[in-house]
Amino acid sequence: MNAIYDTLNDKQREAVFTTEGPVLVLAGAGSGKTRALTHRIAYLIEEKHVMPWNIMAITFTNKAAAEMRERVDDLVGADGNSVWVATFHSSCVRILRRHADLLGYSNNFTIYDTDDQKTLMRQILKKMDLDPKLYKDRAILSRISAAKNELISSAEFQTRSAGNFREGRIADIYTEYEAQLKNNNAMDFDDLLVRTVELFENYPDVLEEYQRRFRYILVDEYQDTNTAQFKIVWLLAKQHRNLCVVGDDDQSIYKFRGADITNILNFEKSFPGASVTKLEQNYRSTKNILAVANGVIRHNHGRKDKVLWTDNEEGDKVNYIQYDTAYDEAYGIVKDIEEHRNTFDYKDCAVLYRTNAQSRVLEEKFVANNIPYRLVGGVNFYQRKEIKDLICYLKTVANGRDDLAVQRIINVPRRGIGATSISKVMTYADQYGMSFYDALTDWEHIPSLGRAGAKIAEFVHQIQVLRSQAQFLTVKDLLEHILDDTGYRAELNAEKTIESQTRLENLQELINKAADLHDEPEDAEALDRFLEEVALVAEVDSLDEDENRVVLMTLHSAKGLEFPRVYLSGMEDGLFPSMMSIKSEDDTDLEEERRLCYVGITRARQKLTLTSARTRMINGETHAEMPSRFIKEIPPLLLDVPGRAVRKPAGSAMGAASSSMRPGAPTASGMGTSSFGGTGSSEPAHLGSYRPRPNVLNQKSSAAYMGKEFKVEKAGSLNYGKGDRVRHMKFGEGTVLEIENGKRDYEITVSFDQAGVKKLFASFAKLEKL
Repeated sequence: MNAIYDTLNDKQREAVFTTEGPVLVLAGAGSGKTRALTHRIAYLIEEKHVMPWNIMAITFTNKAAAEMRERVDDLVGADGNSVWVATFHSSCVRILRRHADLLGYSNNFTIYDTDDQKTLMRQILKKMDLDPKLYKDRAILSRISAAKNELISSAEFQTRSAGNFREGRIADIYTEYEAQLKNNNAMDFDDLLVRTVELFENYPDVLEEYQRRFRYILVDEYQDTNTAQFKIVWLLAKQHRNLCVVGDDDQSIYKFRGADITNILNFEKSFPGASVTKLEQNYRSTKNILAVANGVIRHNHGRKDKVLWTDNEEGDKVNYIQYDTAYDEAYGIVKDIEEHRNTFDYKDCAVLYRTNAQSRVLEEKFVANNIPYRLVGGVNFYQRKEIKDLICYLKTVANGRDDLAVQRIINVPRRGIGATSISKVMTYADQYGMSFYDALTDWEHIPSLGRAGAKIAEFVHQIQVLRSQAQFLTVKDLLEHILDDTGYRAELNAEKTIESQTRLENLQELINKAADLHDEPEDAEALDRFLEEVALVAEVDSLDEDENRVVLMTLHSAKGLEFPRVYLSGMEDGLFPSMMSIKSEDDTDLEEERRLCYVGITRARQKLTLTSARTRMINGETHAEMPSRFIKEIPPLLLDVPGRAVRKPAGSAMGAASSSMRPGAPTASGMGTSSFGGTGSSEPAHLGSYRPRPNVLNQKSSAAYMGKEFKVEKAGSLNYGKGDRVRHMKFGEGTVLEIENGKRDYEITVSFDQAGVKKLFASFAKLEKL
């Protein structure tokens, strides 16, 4: 046997060598799951003599698929080229490109991205004369996506909505949306999965073809699968049952996208006789970081039992710092990064947060302090206007039935074809049941077009010429022709602005991307391949790990990544975990937030810092914030809180310790404040001095601010108590749930009738008893 398997630990070898029948590999964070997967593929080829083309490996991101492909090639050489390694969506596209005609599509169908979906939905709402304020495009698309993920067709949605007016209208919209997609010869991302299931279920001979081919199937990140993905895997593996899924239920964080954690929790029920292997040895993080991660995730009930461990060094304790404000928090993080430049490069550092909105304050501080950073989750390269324009030109050349693409570019660059003329063409197309482009070719029969008719004729001729050129040009050369022949490049050059120059540079990068295809003239499938690649790209796929920049990203985007130094910011109840999960009657919502916290913690290799703010501006209002309950779930001895004097453990199961604080202790950043409330503390112990911002906070403080001294004056006795009804000038009426006697102020928890549950400082809130 090849010596490469000697480098695996015992559990990894078990995962590699158990090749027959269903296998569940529970792979904890940083436990070497990709290593186990790729060695399993090598073992199947080299030792079990399985033909490479009989192996299918599916994952979720292009980045992960590329890494897996590279590792397989390194292990088995040229034989690895025949292994099917792709994402779920890419796999479905490859299958549908061969068989979409069976479902009523042409095989060169267009893939709609999120912007395309919104544009189409807005057109549908307008056509159906529905108020966009009552039927918001994003919300309706979310409902439709959720239905598709559960394999609920528009017809079934109609049946389920019987008797409910609003649900009935959404069902009507869903039906029209599906019809418009079909008319446009287009599929959205969810359709790629749904139509593949439809194909397999309605055409057994097609399913049997793929079942014969894929005798061994491997699925990575199985905890993220939805119902449609589960069904695809179940159908493909049904014949040979040689299915190996790898995942971690503790890292299931995509419920909002339709991921169903029960797919991994119930794997043994879905695939009777399955063997289970646990990979619990972590190769990424220090012992202290893992202990913090284990301390948090153990509070979840809906999980399979496992505990990460490592032979790595003990490492530093995890820092927890509470600042006065979000601005102080951002500056504290920036300053800490600068102070440790001698041990960490910028690219070694990542700042993670719960919501995209948190990035603004962070970005301001990074810019102000001249620290290079990369924002993941901003405007995707392929969503930039100039890139979308050129992609739509390519879509129009490849698929004239894509109405949205044609409508976007018909007057780009400006040709004198206005909205009124476009509306007339759309009306004509609807009247005669033809595509928008076909209606353009029939422009002479459309009444009242006037001078626009000649402009439309020129546009149609231009597209026809490009289509003829596409037959013998590479995609790169086709893009060059589009830029020159349409005048797009000339128009940008004529602007002579920094913005236009940036757009030209972006277009050149798109041409570079096309050059990477290495396609030959007269390659009939090259254009479709290019459009597939740009449609399926994810923001995280474009992350250049060699750029020496600090990475700013949401916790969801950080899944699958790791960094030597991680800052987990905004650790406040109501922000993380979100208020929605706290108020939810479904306990699984809060458990998903806890899994998200676990993911964030386990991104760190050597150093982890948790931060929060005592006050944060939300929707234009300054709110008093409490430390996240996840902070309180961490065993106190594992945390380094600046200025905290730690006494011996109190003897609890988790070694909870009480703590005493040195008044006026400075924070690690030399600014802001810190506080800590562990499971063994009777109440949060506040660190440092409390420094309010004069234009935000109205109470006085003993801290020095801008060279001045202030005094804290704690509110006297309250004229309301627990259970009393009170009124707040902003949030209206509510009921007092809790009153905590903090060191500097009373902390009041109120359930407001309209605004929900909020924690407030008494001196800020000025509550009026009813």
